[in-house]
Amino acid sequence: MSSPDSHLEPGLTEEHARTLAQEAGFTEAGLVALPHVEEARDSERFDQWVEAGRAGTMRYLSRQNDQGQRVRARVGVPFPWARSAIVCLASYHSAQPRSTEPADRSAGWIARYAWSSRVHPDGVRRPSDYHKVLLKRLKEMNSRLHEQYGEFESRAYVDTGPVVERALATAAGLGWTAKNTCLIHPKIGSYAFLGVLLTSLAAQEAKALTLPDRCGSCRRCLDACPTNALFAPYQMDATKCISYLTIEHRGSISADLMQGMGRQVFGCDICQDVCPWNRKAPISADDELEARAELVNPVLEGLALLDERAFAEKFNGSPVRRAGFLGLRRNIAIAMGNSGERQFAARLRAWAVAADEGLRSAAAWALEKLEEK
Repeated sequence: MSSPDSHLEPGLTEEHARTLAQEAGFTEAGLVALPHVEEARDSERFDQWVEAGRAGTMRYLSRQNDQGQRVRARVGVPFPWARSAIVCLASYHSAQPRSTEPADRSAGWIARYAWSSRVHPDGVRRPSDYHKVLLKRLKEMNSRLHEQYGEFESRAYVDTGPVVERALATAAGLGWTAKNTCLIHPKIGSYAFLGVLLTSLAAQEAKALTLPDRCGSCRRCLDACPTNALFAPYQMDATKCISYLTIEHRGSISADLMQGMGRQVFGCDICQDVCPWNRKAPISADDELEARAELVNPVLEGLALLDERAFAEKFNGSPVRRAGFLGLRRNIAIAMGNSGERQFAARLRAWAVAADEGLRSAAAWALEKLEEK
């Protein structure tokens, strides 16, 4: 094992970090020295967002340490040793239709990112969880860095650690934070996962500065959001976001929000699907994140027929498992009510007496909606 100063220049370079990431399977990557120049601004914005109650029931976002510091606000709070972050991007864009395109009224919608799958060694295609896929790649990068630099502190995260990946990605020059609060890469668009490798290695001055905001006067994402979660440019209230409601939120959902949820049964792509920057985004060639065709515009009745065992079998290893069996059923009931299709009435009547309050209230609301037709 070579030492840091044996044959390499001290500190990570952006070119080296990008090469490592792409060799590991990522689409793109950037490097940022910590703390980055906009950290104080980003920390203040995060604190304000949490304190305004925009995080809903996601209490892990507001967690504080013993000194009363919000853990996710600054990388240096949980990781005082961190001197650099390699931020990696993996595109999941596919050639399938978008949620905003015409579809059968009896079809639901599962967010594009949750379609991922890969072919296993036995030749069978099965769901792939992007968390595990990308974390494996980050760990591979980390191992290679240790081979070259010796011992150093490091942590790898994909949506699961006390870091705000989007803020670090912006600081690393991978894109800008759009009006829909997603990261937009100028060539790849916003259909992309982010992974972060934090290290105690110093970072040489990166060549690229943060990219300018290129949203301009466009407000298509704000106008398209059916629940007004995007209540102002660059401002998102998670408690109204369909992705939050269908995945993170447990229990009943207010009637006005159910009305706006449309046919979304897991997550939501609307604000990305209407974004002009995604019109010409290249299709991903990532064979570990290929789309499962059966999850595109899935038939609501087919999803409703799943019992708990079938739900587990169909979505084992998939992000959809996070919604939970009853959570998905609740979402299906809402989509059935918004469909206007009276064929769903019998099933909704059965669900309207369910023990689970969230499913029961959603089914009762959906029945009332169908009776209005």
